[in-house]
Amino acid sequence: MTTDAALNADVIGKRNEHLYFALRNPKVVIGLSIVLGLLLLGLIGPLFLSSSPTAYVGPKSEAPSADYWFGTTVHGRDVFVQFAHGLRSSYLVGFLGGGIAFVIGLTIGFTAGYRGGLTDEFLNMLTNVVLVLPALVVLIVISSYMEVRGVVTQGVIIGLFSWPWVARAVRAQTFTLRNRDYVDLARLTGKRSPQIVVREVMPNMASYLLMSMILLFGGAILFASMLDFIGLGPTNAVSLGTMMQQSMAWAAIHLGLWWWFVPPGLAITAIVGALYITNVGLDEVFNPKLREM
Repeated sequence: MTTDAALNADVIGKRNEHLYFALRNPKVVIGLSIVLGLLLLGLIGPLFLSSSPTAYVGPKSEAPSADYWFGTTVHGRDVFVQFAHGLRSSYLVGFLGGGIAFVIGLTIGFTAGYRGGLTDEFLNMLTNVVLVLPALVVLIVISSYMEVRGVVTQGVIIGLFSWPWVARAVRAQTFTLRNRDYVDLARLTGKRSPQIVVREVMPNMASYLLMSMILLFGGAILFASMLDFIGLGPTNAVSLGTMMQQSMAWAAIHLGLWWWFVPPGLAITAIVGALYITNVGLDEVFNPKLREM
């Protein structure tokens, strides 16, 4: 068996082992079930709902019933319809914001850590500049100056300011891996730097990268919810955060309309909490010392 074939077999064996323990870890199973269940509702729900989230469909301030599962708002809008569309928007922001931050963080972290020298100094300086910026304040300022705000725009803005901690962590781990024997062997075989990073360095950080992506996804949803709650959310869409903002603006608490603000609040808490639980479970899966016997 060749060296590459042996390495591939070892990688496949580790993947199967991790999958085996992941499917038997209650934290991973419960966390992913909640996240995927709400995602499925956000993707499929709007396809079977005939009304728009901004349409006036029924009596005002109606409590949950067989006709209106989550009741209606003070304007007569169906809260369940808004909830299903809001899930889709919030997940989209999470995927966009987390994905953009993940790609930027990986690119800068791997480049700085592997090349070193002046390249590392410049990229490290750039990372520190963005890191010390108060991200939430910057997002508030940028969002407040935009007359038309969409879900995609919000996700892009969040992603552009959420990558520094990933870049620093990836850079530090790349520093420790770039001088390993297998990396030196790859250099001797004539492989280019991008190939070495992708094939030799990145697989040894796969578990950390996966957990980082989960944290970025949850962080993007939280950032978006905070912006939405203070009135800087999408102007042409409904999200879980805008549902909370509108319910507070129309005094839902004082009017006793708990069905207006409880579902989106619980959904945000459930998504972020489930992602955290999943991360803890994955840490146990990837670290044999933490696995419960």
